[in-house]
Amino acid sequence: MDVSYLMNSLWVMVGAILVIFMLGGFILLEAGSTRMKNAGHIAGKTIFTFGLSSLVFWAVGFGFIFGGNANFFVGLSEFFYSGKELDLGLNSSVFFLFQLAFAGIAITIATGGFAERAKLSVYVVFTILFAAIVYPVVAHWIWGGGWLAEHGKQDFAGSTVVHLTGAMAAFAATILLKPRIGKYNKDGSSNTLFGHNQVYTALGVLILWIGWFGFNAGSTVSVDAGFFGFVALNTNLAAGAGVVAALFISWIVLGKSDIPTMLNGALAGLVAITASCAFVDTWAAVVIGFVAGILVFYSARFFEKRKIDDPIFALSVHGAAGIWGTLSTGFFATPELATVGQAGLFYGGGFTQLGVQFLGVATSGLYAFIVSFIILAVLKKVMGGLRVTEEEEIMGLDISEHGSYGYPEVFLAKEDKLSS
Repeated sequence: MDVSYLMNSLWVMVGAILVIFMLGGFILLEAGSTRMKNAGHIAGKTIFTFGLSSLVFWAVGFGFIFGGNANFFVGLSEFFYSGKELDLGLNSSVFFLFQLAFAGIAITIATGGFAERAKLSVYVVFTILFAAIVYPVVAHWIWGGGWLAEHGKQDFAGSTVVHLTGAMAAFAATILLKPRIGKYNKDGSSNTLFGHNQVYTALGVLILWIGWFGFNAGSTVSVDAGFFGFVALNTNLAAGAGVVAALFISWIVLGKSDIPTMLNGALAGLVAITASCAFVDTWAAVVIGFVAGILVFYSARFFEKRKIDDPIFALSVHGAAGIWGTLSTGFFATPELATVGQAGLFYGGGFTQLGVQFLGVATSGLYAFIVSFIILAVLKKVMGGLRVTEEEEIMGLDISEHGSYGYPEVFLAKEDKLSS
């Protein structure tokens, strides 16, 4: 058997494992960024939605993205994928697992907009529909040979396909679910509902940072010439620039170096470089990450003022940074590295690639938002609401939705104190 086939398969399998392990990062990030009474719920729903989305991706998602008999909208074969070889230069089952992992990350981002107030039953139905008709359509347009691919849309590892798609679904959820109890006062001012564990949040970011090497460098799906090393280098530089920029902008504006902002800066740098990591020089990766770190700070403040309650900052980290990262290749893509599309504005390519990137952001973002909004609006009508009752939200989703506490010693001790 060809050595390159074996090496490519091994490398992409490692990438798939790293991407799936990012779910551990999301569990710690989301649980740490929210209140203790919802921690077990957040951890459990993340595992459940990944399992459910895996089955949906196997049944229809992979076929809609990469299936044959394709049109500009979706592919039309390879449903209930059997593991047959597809002439990809590596083992097709490994490629399937790698792509499945990306779908799982997208749904995790999307359901971040549900945090601390949505019914578990809503997670179930929305996960099925998002994994079947939202994510695969955008992925086909850009990665599966769809109409944006034909226009030369550059999105190497998914600033648009994964992050913006997930963020726009989260946006639809935050609008329909409305803010958490106690988030906003009658005069419109906001209250900070502090996450219960910044150490968890920081550890979650570190796990995500490491997993991103599978996300971006793994997307080379090849070991040829060791190009994955260059992609990993750009990824790390952008993350570093993002965290530095976010720390300093919060220090300057707030007078204190805000830890959540700093952590979001690292993630924003990673999200932004995801589209461009294979198309830009290292200096540009630093610029892209630095801008993302500043952008995530102001984006979070923008949504806060407009009463958009986004507990895990999905709209800013994955949405705003995803848009910037996608557009950035229209400025910084070099002629030598632009294996898809054209060189960017700063390299003599004019506005052509920037226009394609803008078109991709606008159409993909609108599709994800509109379809997700329709799905959730219908569910709201059919299921008697998306949100748990006020009493259930106050007591926490751990006990109201699952019948047990994520931190039983803490809450049972409080109950004993009240009853005595």
